[in-house]
Amino acid sequence: MRSEPPADRAAPAHPSSPAPAASSGSPAPAISAAGLSLVRDHTVYSCVMGSRAFGLATDTSDTDVRGVFLAPTPLFWRFEKPPTHVEGPEPEQFSWELERFCSLALRSNPNILECLHSPLVEHVDDTGRELLALRGAFLSRQAHETFARYALGQRKKLEADVRTHGAPRWKHAMHLLRLLTSSRDLLRTGSLTIDVGEQREPLLAVKRGEVSWDEVDRRMVRLAAETDEAAAGSPLPPEPDHARVEDFLVRVRRASALRDAVGDR
Repeated sequence: MRSEPPADRAAPAHPSSPAPAASSGSPAPAISAAGLSLVRDHTVYSCVMGSRAFGLATDTSDTDVRGVFLAPTPLFWRFEKPPTHVEGPEPEQFSWELERFCSLALRSNPNILECLHSPLVEHVDDTGRELLALRGAFLSRQAHETFARYALGQRKKLEADVRTHGAPRWKHAMHLLRLLTSSRDLLRTGSLTIDVGEQREPLLAVKRGEVSWDEVDRRMVRLAAETDEAAAGSPLPPEPDHARVEDFLVRVRRASALRDAVGDR
């Protein structure tokens, strides 16, 4: 089973490389019967992510689905625990077990926080609605460090591409500008909005290579500085609300155990 995807999962080929085959024709990932059951029968929340959620989709964009499943509590009483994440059953589909998802969100993982704020919800049950109602509990000024650390790593990769190939991976450059803008606005307002809105066309121009690398780099430097400034006066709390999230997890685990006990009678 593959490890969890990073914030920007897809890695497009360098402009000088052959274009990859469309993922819509990719085979579905291998998935165990147990994993299939967890995703099929126990998903509490699923949404569309990637370019479609960001408002940056084009005719060739994939449909990336992310989900959260609640493994039945009795599965944790065995030596072999349920998986923390499952890839599939469809191509471009990835799901986390609820506790793992919450743990990553409490650490301000950019990918996870953005999942909680997708405008394209595919499925949500009562537990999923409770999870979405907790979105504010996961947000804190810690996001400054995690978003900035991820952005720095991506920028170094872009700079390496420029040195090696003379140009960056423009799709990655576009998404990094989007992430920096989202991070800045989160720290300024205390709210996370992932749809780029009126920035769609300027960002797609970057993806098409219509903006020079020097200009893109200047925008990144400016956004990083604005993000640092926003962090200093952010309305977000210094830490996420661990107690509130833990209470939610304990309640849903207990309810799952009780449902199983009733079912065995």
